[in-house]
Amino acid sequence: MTPVQFLLVDDLEENLLALETLLRRDGLVTLKARSGDEALEILLRHDVALALIDVQMPGLNGFELAELMRGKERARHIPIIFVTAGTADSQRRFRGYEAGAVDFIQKPIEPDILRSKAEVFFELGRQRQQIAAQRDELMLQAKALKEADHRKDEFLATLSHELRNPLAPLRYGLDALCSDPDGEDAARIRAAMDRQLVHLVRLIDDLLDISRVSQGKIALRKARIDAADVVRAAVEGSRPVIDAARHTLAIDLPPDPLWLEADLTRLSQVVGNLLNNAAKYTPEGGRIRLSVRAEGDAAVIEIADNGLGIPTEMQARVFQLFAQVDTHLGRAQGGLGIGLALARQLVALHDGTIAVQSAGAGKGSTFTVRLPLAALAKPGAANGADAAAVTAQKRQRGLKVLVVDDNEDVAEAISWALKALGHDYRLIHDGRQTLDAARDYRPDAVLLDIGLPIMDGYAVCRALRADALFKDIPIIAQSGWGQDHDKASAAEAGFTHHLTKPVSRNDLAQTLARISVGAQV
Repeated sequence: MTPVQFLLVDDLEENLLALETLLRRDGLVTLKARSGDEALEILLRHDVALALIDVQMPGLNGFELAELMRGKERARHIPIIFVTAGTADSQRRFRGYEAGAVDFIQKPIEPDILRSKAEVFFELGRQRQQIAAQRDELMLQAKALKEADHRKDEFLATLSHELRNPLAPLRYGLDALCSDPDGEDAARIRAAMDRQLVHLVRLIDDLLDISRVSQGKIALRKARIDAADVVRAAVEGSRPVIDAARHTLAIDLPPDPLWLEADLTRLSQVVGNLLNNAAKYTPEGGRIRLSVRAEGDAAVIEIADNGLGIPTEMQARVFQLFAQVDTHLGRAQGGLGIGLALARQLVALHDGTIAVQSAGAGKGSTFTVRLPLAALAKPGAANGADAAAVTAQKRQRGLKVLVVDDNEDVAEAISWALKALGHDYRLIHDGRQTLDAARDYRPDAVLLDIGLPIMDGYAVCRALRADALFKDIPIIAQSGWGQDHDKASAAEAGFTHHLTKPVSRNDLAQTLARISVGAQV
């Protein structure tokens, strides 16, 4: 903490040294002046908790100095103790108090009296410092809260806008298909609706991801992977956006693998976000370069473009949640200012760093991700599970699936997917009817909504497991809650699989494919 400062004013150096010696203690700095003029100069530069002023001085005497101090805003409230060797008559004391004194000390000075009185003002000075520090901290917090509130309002307005954007073509497309389901534009309308649905799901996923990461509730599924696989997965997802803008993408990969101990899905999400940003914020026909190289004990992934660039004052803020460059909002194309904040946190979870460089507006940007290299070892099959699922999907047989969901529209939509995948199904909308329906239908798998009224999915699952007929049946949870603790709760209740709504047809197909192949073994 900043030391407390006392001002000592006396025209005799030996008196100043004596006062300084008597007052010496930790946390106290004494400022010495040999005249009233010198004291006023010191008060212009320093904050003082107490002034000990000798009354009898040549030039400005102590009373005159005190009166001048009371006339200055900066020094008006400084406590003054007069030190005097003169008589302590009432008229003299009255003049001193009128000039602003809080006390008098007679010479020769009693050390204990001086220290006792000085201690009071030292503590008051310390308290003022603490109050000032708290005030400054509160002002900073208030400013930060005001800025956060402003960003929140902007975010909510943007969120409302961006959620409505994909809903509009979904609504209009549905109306068009209802009026003319087999019209010449039907295929194009369905494709547009599918794109908007994917975009809507991605917005929601980003919101959920940033919440999970911020709360420390995201778990990485690390495996030994090649950095080049991260790039390939990211490019595959971003290629439509890049091609639609007619950009040229140059990829530079090292000849040898760069092994990482990392989550392939999350890192490809980071690189994909950077590629999508490069595509969005680069005028049509631009150039994007993606390179991977080793630097010391780190793998460096670099994405550079010749696009709009980032103003210098924004480069330190682009990784903040909801931050967007004002001049780029016209090209945001559905962004919420979440992607870079999420990317930074995902990279940090991998013990890496992410940084941006830009020469300024109109001069492009370069994002650099640094990740620690893993020790050399034989790489694991990062995509083994997906490959197995694809193989299983090819070998699967039709299953009997009992679908339990209180939302009839959702249940019917699932039935469409099951039918298209070659499976038989039965729909139930009340969890209490599940056990009887299962005994009658004898399904190969149960697709069970967790958020059922009256008897929820956990209770239904436990009831099925308690019946000898269904103790080993695959039970698939489908839920809008998809965090790790939600999946753990589902597993504890007896679910064998967990799918997060909205469930894509591909995820459903792969899950049922595994069950189908398992049933044939």
